[in-house]
Amino acid sequence: MKKITLLGTPLSQSFAARMQNAAYKEMNEDLEYSYTECDNEQLPGNIERVKGDDFIGCAVTKPNKIKVLEYLDELDPLCAKIGSSNTVVKKEGKLIGYNTDALGFYQSIEPHIDVQGKTFFCIGAGGVARAIVAILLERGAKKVYVTDMYMDFANSLADAFENCEAVSTCEKVTECEGVINASGVGMGKSVGKSPVDPALLNASQFCFDACYNPAKTQFLLDAEEKGCKILNGLDMSLYQGAIQIELWTGKKAPVDRMRKELDDILSGK
Repeated sequence: MKKITLLGTPLSQSFAARMQNAAYKEMNEDLEYSYTECDNEQLPGNIERVKGDDFIGCAVTKPNKIKVLEYLDELDPLCAKIGSSNTVVKKEGKLIGYNTDALGFYQSIEPHIDVQGKTFFCIGAGGVARAIVAILLERGAKKVYVTDMYMDFANSLADAFENCEAVSTCEKVTECEGVINASGVGMGKSVGKSPVDPALLNASQFCFDACYNPAKTQFLLDAEEKGCKILNGLDMSLYQGAIQIELWTGKKAPVDRMRKELDDILSGK
C-alpha cells in the first residue's frame, strides 16, 4: 500500500483523511491518507520521510504551506505564482509542488458571488490566503485588502500581487463586497472568537471562512446575524481534494462519493 500524509498542525478538525480514503476505496486504489502533526521545525524531517518508497506525495496545511517550498525540487507555475503549496507529488524521484487551494476556493464561491469588479477583504496572509488572493485577482477582482497579525506576511502578500494592499486594521471591511477569513481564527483553540468586529459587516456582503469545522465559526455566525450571505470552507476542501487526487493518481476523483463522506461526517455517521 502506498501512502500520502497531511503535514500541518492542528489537524484534529480535519475531515480530509476520511474523505480521501473513501475516494481511494471507490477508485480501487491501494492508497492510504493519514495525518502527521508537524510545524515548521518538524517539516524537514517529515519531508525526508515522504521521499521514502512507500509515499507518493503529501498534502500540506497550516503553518507549512510557504515553508515547504524550500524543500521542493520543482514548482507548478500556478504554485510558483501563488508562493505556497498544499500538494506535493513525487515524480521520478523529485518532489513537485502544486497548489489546489486556489481553484478549489474559486469553484466553491463561484455559485455565490460574481468576483468580477468586486473588492474583497482577506484576514490572514498565510498559504491559503495567498491562493485565495491570487485567484480572486486573476478572475477579475478589482482590489483585495489583506491584513494579518504578522504584518510582514501581509506586506509580502501585497507586494506579490498588483491591486492587493496590506492594511493593519479591518476598517476597510466596510468598503468591500466580499470578506474572507483565512486566518484560522475560529477553529481549534480559538473556537468562539472572530477576527472581525461585527459592526463592520453589512447585509450586502458575502462572507467566507476557510474553516469548516465548526461549520459556522463566530465570524460566520456574526455575518449571518447581519444578514450576509455566508459560506464555509467545506466545498473548497472537497474541490481542492478532488484536484489533489487527480494529481496523485492521474485518475478522475469520485466527487459525489467524497461529498457523501463529508455529509456522513457532518451528520455524525
